[in-house]
Amino acid sequence: MTLETGMVETLNLITHIFFTFTLGWYLITNLQWYNYKLDRVILKHHKYMWHIWYFMLPYIAYHFTGNYFNIFFYFAFFPSMIMWQRTLDKKLVLTWRVRRFLALLLSLTLFQDFICALKDSCMQYGVFMPLAMTIIGSFMMEKYMFLLYKTQAKKRLEKIQDLKIIAITGSFGKTSIKNFIAQILATKYSVYATPRSVNTMGGIIKDINENLPLDTQIYVVEAGAREKGDILEITQLINPHYAVVGVVGEAHIEYFKTLENIQRTKLELIQSNRLIKAFVHQSATNQPHPKVQFFGNEVQNLVSNLDGLTFTMKTDQDLLTLKTTILGDFQATNIIASVLMAKEFNLNNQEITKAVQKLYPIPHRLERINAGGKIILDDGFNGNLDGMLGAIDLCKLHTSGKRIIVTPGLVESSADNNLKLINAIDENFDIAIITGALNLKIFEQHLRKTKVIIVPNKKELEGILAEYTGVGDIVLFANDAPNFI
Repeated sequence: MTLETGMVETLNLITHIFFTFTLGWYLITNLQWYNYKLDRVILKHHKYMWHIWYFMLPYIAYHFTGNYFNIFFYFAFFPSMIMWQRTLDKKLVLTWRVRRFLALLLSLTLFQDFICALKDSCMQYGVFMPLAMTIIGSFMMEKYMFLLYKTQAKKRLEKIQDLKIIAITGSFGKTSIKNFIAQILATKYSVYATPRSVNTMGGIIKDINENLPLDTQIYVVEAGAREKGDILEITQLINPHYAVVGVVGEAHIEYFKTLENIQRTKLELIQSNRLIKAFVHQSATNQPHPKVQFFGNEVQNLVSNLDGLTFTMKTDQDLLTLKTTILGDFQATNIIASVLMAKEFNLNNQEITKAVQKLYPIPHRLERINAGGKIILDDGFNGNLDGMLGAIDLCKLHTSGKRIIVTPGLVESSADNNLKLINAIDENFDIAIITGALNLKIFEQHLRKTKVIIVPNKKELEGILAEYTGVGDIVLFANDAPNFI
């Protein structure tokens, strides 16, 4: 082997290691976005062109361009991957799972290259094998560790004496119900609730093991689902004493296919073997159950404006008048569910009224912000039609300036629901700033009265808002979907 040939081989080896690691970084980023479901990354990705540009074409080029691939990798592919990473608004989080994946990939790549170098028989180092073995090895490793962590979580729950567990699910509003219940019950008990929007099996197990205080009296858990059996799995882990099934609709319809499948999945929550009582919204089912109390028609005399809500509800034999600074008429139903649960824990009407009045909004869920003479309604974490229409109804009340909405539309929903949203926007807003390309075509086709501004890159949003908004305007941020969607 000549010196020149040796240098080329060395460069090929280094390039192979960096290239394989870069593909692995792309892969694990997408897996993290889609809850580590490989089938969803392959079959349900919202931007298939990314797979083509950042995986398939480079993979083909590696096998067919020979030594010229070094030029392609260092001057084209790798810089483009760096730029792609910088444009993401939901970057890869280096959790221990991600670190294990990347460490395993690097180890297998180096091992393969070492064996190949010893044999001196590899014309080109393979990329598929270390990636495939890493995926298989990582999933086996995580499955084993998942079972260990699950057992640990069960033992921790059993360790807390007299702990009462409340589980909440639904298509819409489950995070709000969770937080409202926690806030109200915290006036009398030691309460801990799953943080933010943690609602998957893995997230709940991690939260129990790392964060659940041992002096907790009431643990409030949010349960989410992408497929049948997800909520049943959570139910079997925590065995809640109480359950709330909130409003059920067509959220994530692309995964469940039918509303009936969604309803059945949400009702898995009441299969706890120590269930005392469940409050179920009438949109979930009308089938009677000895431990189920239906709710959904209790709200009376509702007044909703940009300062909050006032309404009455019938409880026992009384009419309870409730006032809160929480925004959105749809939140009244979520507060009702929370009040019913508070009654189960022996809070009286006076305690409940006082607690409801002190409820504070969840960040990014119809949160009012006064900024420079403008009203900002941050509803970025709300991605359902009913909630978005409720936010639009609030904006109708603002008459002293322009109304501007910033939204990508509905994600994981139907075209009909997006059309309903578009019609409401067209009737009530002066400007619609559309972020992302997912629903761009349907917005351009059907928005006729409202001025449409397209923002393909959300980094440009600040400048556009500065240009098109002023003192006295109201700006609604509705459903801040990440740009991989």
